[in-house]
Amino acid sequence: MKFILAGIGILAITNVFIWRSVFTSEGEELRVSFLDIGQGDSIFIEGPTGLQMLVDGGPGRGVLRGLAHVMSPLDRTIDLLVATHPDKDHIAGLTDVFDRYDVSYFMESSVEGDTSFAAALGAAASSEPNLVHVIAHRGQRITLGGGAYADILFPDRDVSGVETNTGSIVMRVVYGDTSFLLTGDSPIAIEGWLIVLDSKSLDTDILKAGHHGSRTSTSLEFLSAVSPSTVVISAGKDNSYGHPHAEVMQNIAATHAAAMSTAEEGTITFVTNGREIKRK
Repeated sequence: MKFILAGIGILAITNVFIWRSVFTSEGEELRVSFLDIGQGDSIFIEGPTGLQMLVDGGPGRGVLRGLAHVMSPLDRTIDLLVATHPDKDHIAGLTDVFDRYDVSYFMESSVEGDTSFAAALGAAASSEPNLVHVIAHRGQRITLGGGAYADILFPDRDVSGVETNTGSIVMRVVYGDTSFLLTGDSPIAIEGWLIVLDSKSLDTDILKAGHHGSRTSTSLEFLSAVSPSTVVISAGKDNSYGHPHAEVMQNIAATHAAAMSTAEEGTITFVTNGREIKRK
């Protein structure tokens, strides 16, 4: 595993799930790639010191093609996989990731999935040697090295009995003065609850639109609280759901944020040095 062979980090689990990097390099960048995997979500994050996190894996093997464009062809390790919730368009590809890569840590929501895809992911995770399994909960921090980190904002309780989208993991990735908010398929009700919990923690540069631009997410109230400069929509071209919905695009326009879609632009990658974010 990368942590053992490279000697660059350890995992500590107390009340907070923490990655700590031993070596840091001032001026290095955080890279966030919204992968073009069709109708689904998959976000690859590489910290300033090389720690790697994959958030969701899309609906199938397309995630492997996406990763091939953002990872070295010789790299066969990913430090942390995150399954925001157990719907096919977020987790089906993670079984292929487990097959292709050595994974050190696996984080998921406590929300329950009852599909064959959820069962396959559970089996793949169980077969990974020495894998550390973590249930996401508000207050946990994932340290990505070099001062970068991701805070878990939701769930704030056991969500094992709720609808899967409602139980999505929400995380805010921060490096210096720059930030990214990843919301899975969280519906408007959870967006409102996050505002109630702590609206100040939501202010973010880049927002991933909830539920692929569905009208069930990305409310005007939430956009106003987040105040992003850019909203990224992860959706398949000409998808049958009509994502992104017109209401969401109107909300984005009303807050004067730019909108980008993987359906139109393919994989969308941002890099930040902690002071400014640039499109790669």
